[in-house]
Amino acid sequence: MPSELRMIPLLPLLSAAYLILFGRRHSRESVHRIACLAVGAAFLVSADVFFFWFPILYQSNGLTDLVGTWLASGDLQVDLALRMDALSGLMCLMVTFVGTLIHIYSTGYLAHEQDYARFFAYLNLFCGAMLLLVLGDSLPVMFVGWEGVGLCSYLLIGFWYGEAANASAGKKAFITNRVGDLGFLIGMFLLFRAVGTLDIPVLVDTARAGSPSLTAALWWGQPVAFWAALFLFMGAVGKSAQIPLYVWLPDAMAGPTPVSALIHAATMVTAGVYMVARLGALYLLAPVALAIVAGVGALTALFAAVIALGQNDFKKVLAYSTISQLGFMFVGVGTGNFAGGIFHLFTHAFFKAGLFLCAGSVMHAMAGSGDITRMGGLAQKLPFTTWVFRVCWLAICGVPIFSGFFSKDAIVAGAFATEVFGPRLHWVGPTLGAGLLVAALGTAFYMSRLYCLVFTGECRADLDTRAHLHESPFAMVGPLLVLGLGALLAGVMGLPPALSRSHGDLIGRWLATALGRQPEVSRALQWRVMATSALIALAGIGLAWRFFGGGVREPARRFTAAWPHFTAAVRGKFFIDEIYDWLVVRPLRGLSRVFFLVVDRILIDKLLVGGWTVLVDTAGRLLRLVQVGDVQRYLAIFAIGLAALVYVMARPVAPSEVKVRIEGRSATVDLTEGKAAVDKLEYGFDFDGDGREDRVGAAANANWLYPRPGHYQLRIRIKDPRWNTSRTIARTIDIP
Repeated sequence: MPSELRMIPLLPLLSAAYLILFGRRHSRESVHRIACLAVGAAFLVSADVFFFWFPILYQSNGLTDLVGTWLASGDLQVDLALRMDALSGLMCLMVTFVGTLIHIYSTGYLAHEQDYARFFAYLNLFCGAMLLLVLGDSLPVMFVGWEGVGLCSYLLIGFWYGEAANASAGKKAFITNRVGDLGFLIGMFLLFRAVGTLDIPVLVDTARAGSPSLTAALWWGQPVAFWAALFLFMGAVGKSAQIPLYVWLPDAMAGPTPVSALIHAATMVTAGVYMVARLGALYLLAPVALAIVAGVGALTALFAAVIALGQNDFKKVLAYSTISQLGFMFVGVGTGNFAGGIFHLFTHAFFKAGLFLCAGSVMHAMAGSGDITRMGGLAQKLPFTTWVFRVCWLAICGVPIFSGFFSKDAIVAGAFATEVFGPRLHWVGPTLGAGLLVAALGTAFYMSRLYCLVFTGECRADLDTRAHLHESPFAMVGPLLVLGLGALLAGVMGLPPALSRSHGDLIGRWLATALGRQPEVSRALQWRVMATSALIALAGIGLAWRFFGGGVREPARRFTAAWPHFTAAVRGKFFIDEIYDWLVVRPLRGLSRVFFLVVDRILIDKLLVGGWTVLVDTAGRLLRLVQVGDVQRYLAIFAIGLAALVYVMARPVAPSEVKVRIEGRSATVDLTEGKAAVDKLEYGFDFDGDGREDRVGAAANANWLYPRPGHYQLRIRIKDPRWNTSRTIARTIDIP
């Protein structure tokens, strides 16, 4: 039933809440059973809904589960509604299946972790937030999941917060993503202003219809669709770690390895690609925005591949690999090949999760060390881990028959064949396709370098580490084998028509109703791309073997000696973090210190808080001078106070109204209207403001004839002769 949709995110979210509140009361076995069963049950519910309702998901806009109204204010109404169509259904299956395997793996990897319940609570929360993001029927509901995965990344990256580096890595991820999320919010505001709703199906239908509300020019001649798509892409750049907001993802390796696998394979970093694909109709209205998406993706794929060449930390090599592969996906969705981008996201989930969990298995055997320069020869000691790593390695390199070969080629071929940019930008697609082939060569090289330095040659670890090398327990190896099988076979889901006339590209046909028509690629182009891609993959592997087969070989040493500055720049990640530190972090830190010293310490602490303290203390000290028990002093103060009171009370009361009547050049002032004149008062009238009173007496009114027109200052003095007190009233008179 469609109402089952709410159970998919709710199961892991309820489990997370329970473990946070009561997890420490349970044994380790109970904790991981609750956590694993919650995500596993979410997978079963996802599979039940997806396959039971498959004809509807395949042929229509999907199923909707309306939980209730969330927000209602003026013209804005946001329902808490979930929707499963072909795209979100496939994503739910991927997130829950891979998430379940990672949960099971974690039971072995973190068997000795002290804060066991907190870890699994956060892991459940991560999966629940991602499922809410995927199933959200409106942008605000999606944004709740969007922010949820951002929060969970902060919690899990900094899970071992006892070390300052881990806590800083968590903060870096959180703050960097806030920059992108600001853009996401602006994009939502623009869409609501233009369309009047934030429901995703309505936005997609409006975009497909080419509504004038989206095609009208907004700023600098660009339509609303362009600016909304661009700002939404800012959010995707942060979540999916693209240039210039990619810097948080390598540092995210500070978290436990299962967290890295979950972030890179099934949750957070895939959110940006999913969002662009989900709103693909909006992006198709703005070809320039699509070109920006694809251009940023291609540049990121190349840049990250170059940096990965020089990294010596196992997980950081994989982190830059993820950044690069996400660039491939953005080229896919940025060239209008949304199904191709999602297909690579699907296959990437299997081989990247397998690679990270293999890294965890290797580090588990190496006593926690991830330095690949200290590894080598591990194929004999870790046979299961080695075989799974080989499959995933060949898949990401794009070797034929493995899953990555088919999904990468679908993106590259789509880039060469795309026509979404129009005649003026027809060159963009082929240029991006050529750039991706270069990035694919880099991928094959750095991943083969990683394999050679870790699994071939002689072990370079110390004697104590070598003595304790062993294969991981079945709780870790079992999920690895399943992921390895997926990395091998997942490509069957998207075989190109050139290889299968009747059953090819199942994913493309499934996603057609959700994503629309995809670029048509000729069979000849498909064969050319597949042949070129296969040669590039084999060339990268062969070149890496020549440099690093069995360990660092002489050609690698000669290259390092010949290009020392380039090598240092690559190993230093082109010093982007240092540049950001100088341009952004230090100025903001200095500005924050100024605000701290001036606003917090001086304005708030000294003046607003301390000032009242000084005021009360001073008043107390002054009052203490008179509170001495001296009756004569008390009487003197009483007399002074009484005299002041009499003086105030005895001052003549000003009339409630001063009536000035102008007749020609004659002015009549009357103080008796509105209030009877008080007896025994003396009135003085200065009509021309020269400081001398023109009329003096007991009368409360007077008349004066002005010699010429002009502006005059009238001053009236009211005196009480009994107390010798007076009051002055001033008015302006205009004589025409």
